[in-house]
Amino acid sequence: MFNKALFILAHSLGDRNFYSYYRRLMSNQFKSYDELKVEQETQLRKIIRFSYNNVPFYKKWFDDHKIAPDSIKSIEDLSKLPILTKEIINKYWEAFKPLNLSGISYYEDATGGTTGTPLKYRITKEERFLSGALLYRGWGYAGYNLSDKMVFLGGSALNVSAKSSLTTKVHELARNIRKLSAFDMGEDDFAKYRAIINRFKPKFIRGYPSAIYFFSKWIQDHDLEIIKPVGIFTTSEKLYPHMRDLIQSVFDCEVFDGYGVNDGGVSAYECSEHNGLHIDTERAVMEVVDKEGNQIENGEGEIIATSLYNYAMPFIRYDTGDLGHIIDDTCGCGRPYKLLKELVGRSVDILVTPEGKNIHGWFFLYIFWKHCKGIKEYQVTQEKLDTIVIKIVPEDGFDEKQLKKIREIIETKSQAWNIEFKFVDKIERTGSAKYKFIINNLK
Repeated sequence: MFNKALFILAHSLGDRNFYSYYRRLMSNQFKSYDELKVEQETQLRKIIRFSYNNVPFYKKWFDDHKIAPDSIKSIEDLSKLPILTKEIINKYWEAFKPLNLSGISYYEDATGGTTGTPLKYRITKEERFLSGALLYRGWGYAGYNLSDKMVFLGGSALNVSAKSSLTTKVHELARNIRKLSAFDMGEDDFAKYRAIINRFKPKFIRGYPSAIYFFSKWIQDHDLEIIKPVGIFTTSEKLYPHMRDLIQSVFDCEVFDGYGVNDGGVSAYECSEHNGLHIDTERAVMEVVDKEGNQIENGEGEIIATSLYNYAMPFIRYDTGDLGHIIDDTCGCGRPYKLLKELVGRSVDILVTPEGKNIHGWFFLYIFWKHCKGIKEYQVTQEKLDTIVIKIVPEDGFDEKQLKKIREIIETKSQAWNIEFKFVDKIERTGSAKYKFIINNLK
């Protein structure tokens, strides 16, 4: 039997307070909402004061808008503030550095740019491990216990790489997990994944909805046996009803959806009642707002995040780029958290090679995230089976020599694709002022 103590030790080596975070969160989940809100707003006032006194951007931001930081006392008061976008952060990047940054323990990370604008950001050690503890609690809604066996089927958003390494193996051993890449989803890959899963016998599987859906469809089409886990966790994309139905049918278990934005700190997890996703209060404030930025309690709107513990780079009223449907209802499970009925606007397409192989959109995200500089926005479109069109909005620092690298990486998936690059001044948005960075227009 896997040693739970090893699992906790592995996390505690990163932050010795990890297990205390986890135990506090577990005890929080059945407190009243009023108690949780008091704790949330107490920390909100602290991060607002810190941001005004220590972060040059926020000092000017508050002053320019004639807003006193002490006037932000509650979640409702956040509506006094303007909304912060990725474009603003990128433009004033240096001004987001706290004056005392050298005394803060933090990591540097980046978003992949699913809304078209990549973003570098900092996250404190405390915030990062608090995020992990919240994740484990959220999985606990489906019966997960620390150190339960799990298989991941995803990409960079789930820290899954197509390449194996000693570090990855040690990480998998310490966490009792196996990582499978959603970048490669051909016949041979699916056969290998099925063998690994049946041999490892995970209690849970977690991954991108589209990746697990395609894997499930392959299993169904080939009438193959697959182990029956306790549950399947989906994240990072929109989980459509037809995906949930097929996955549950093939694996004979429930699917539990999840949502998280690491830069803004918001997260939400589905329980066994399946009434919606419980919105966490301990790491961030999640608002759902209308087009004017007003908070709504029922209906669809933009998801806005305010981080509560990220002193290395506070996000205050940050536009996540996602659309959510919030409902004014309580869940029968007894947890008091507000409910996100569904994530409305986060979806990544699958592209298809002339050889018939499915390539997950996050593969392209990984290319632009890891290998490209001076690219403000991008969009990858498949109009024909043998043609990929990549639109690029270049900015200062862009070097056309990068295109060769992009082409080489894409060709590792298919030599038969014709890759066309187009330089444009802007990427057209949809009616909701967004655009999809991966589009499959094949009929």
